[in-house]
Amino acid sequence: MSQAARIQDPEIRRELMDLLPQAAFMRNRAIAVLLPCLNEEATIGQVVAEFRRVLPGATIYVYDNNSTDRTAAVAAAAGAVVRREQRPGKGNVVRRMFADIEADLYVLADGDLTYDAAAAGRLIDALVTEQVDMVVGARAGAADAFARGHRFGNWLFNRLVMRLFGDGFTDILSGYRVVSRRFAKSFPASSSGFEIEAELSVHALDLRLATVEIPLPYRARPEGSASKLSTWRDGARILGKIALMYKAVRPLRFFGGLAALLSAAGLVLGLPVAVTFLETGLVPRLPTAVLAAALMQLAFISLTCGVIVDAVGASQREFKRMRYLDLPAPEARP
Repeated sequence: MSQAARIQDPEIRRELMDLLPQAAFMRNRAIAVLLPCLNEEATIGQVVAEFRRVLPGATIYVYDNNSTDRTAAVAAAAGAVVRREQRPGKGNVVRRMFADIEADLYVLADGDLTYDAAAAGRLIDALVTEQVDMVVGARAGAADAFARGHRFGNWLFNRLVMRLFGDGFTDILSGYRVVSRRFAKSFPASSSGFEIEAELSVHALDLRLATVEIPLPYRARPEGSASKLSTWRDGARILGKIALMYKAVRPLRFFGGLAALLSAAGLVLGLPVAVTFLETGLVPRLPTAVLAAALMQLAFISLTCGVIVDAVGASQREFKRMRYLDLPAPEARP
């Protein structure tokens, strides 16, 4: 725990936390603030200004994802380094950011003014002093900051990820994170849209990386700023991404469960046919017998696939782990 965190007075502690990023910057070579944006003209200028105040030594990058308004111009006027990513989707932007930008610490946030820039000090301090690779700002705002569908979807996906991949996060879809260089450069981003946050969380759970979650206030969007998240379309994409990651990360369980379902269906259909054959020596329902045999064969193939893919996945996991260990930890520097 940092010295600032031990101070009892909340006002003094908050002021000291706001100063911590400057100290962290002095101990590390560089901090990069990454802001993916699509049509955030109304808010991006204030977001950049707040991060510049809190992190005076950091470089703030705004990646414009085909905005049709003045997002890029407003961000540049506020002092950000503006770049563009033509492929639509937040996942494509984050992948490009991690690939292009060289830094020791990456602060990932949104340009819609819903996250508190002043809290970056606490996130950075936790990452550096506790020697972790990702700190997540778990959203703890008022209920009216979330649309009803978004609130339910967030609860559902959190429960699903905890069930499938294990405990570790209470807010897997938070867009406010600080990650180390070795996390960013070893992260095999494959998402193209808003499912990128779920992929970041599952990657940490899969490799058992050290992480911390800190509850932070979450604000409603100001007037003139509209959410780009579609409840049904993006919810379906996130759900599909979780299923694909489960297949990749836990292949034996995935294909083993499928094999169990297929074999159960084969037994239900084939057992009466087998009983009839043993009693009469006849197979009166040949199509049912063929279907039951096919289902049992598919169950065996599915289980075999699970064993093979699990072995391949273990090798890939070791490769990702070695790539991760090739890079230095986010230690404090004198």
